[in-house]
Amino acid sequence: MFTAQRAVTPLKMFLVVLFGILVLFQTVSLPGQFAYLARHDPEMAYLRWPATAVSVFWVLCVQVVIVATWQLLTLVKRDRIFTVASLKWVDAIVWSILAGWLVLAGVFLYVGFNADDPALPLLLFLALIGGAVLFFLMIVMRTLLRQATSLRSDLEQVI
Repeated sequence: MFTAQRAVTPLKMFLVVLFGILVLFQTVSLPGQFAYLARHDPEMAYLRWPATAVSVFWVLCVQVVIVATWQLLTLVKRDRIFTVASLKWVDAIVWSILAGWLVLAGVFLYVGFNADDPALPLLLFLALIGGAVLFFLMIVMRTLLRQATSLRSDLEQVI
């Protein structure tokens, strides 16, 4: 059975692969896709750069989460996860999720007021709800980490 210590190395390997794929998306795939759409639908070409910027920003938010997760995994490996050092990385995850969610809320409002078909606004609303759930879940996890860190430091003072 996998323990947390044994899971850290393969998880870090997958994070490296994921980060690399996201860099490829940021630099090649997303800009290329929106350029292609602008050429083939000139009526919507004005959305090329805003859509590229928003998409690249969302990928950046995910990359921040990956880097923070990497740092937390390093603390797990060193048995230092229940220290104050881990809280800044969890905060980075929380702020990244919030930033991505706020931009998503803006996109949802723009699309919602300009859509002819309800499918895309409903999909964006689903993503908004999912992002809110993820944000609040991370708030709860941060609170639990803070409590565990406090308990561990209290225990270390007693011993």
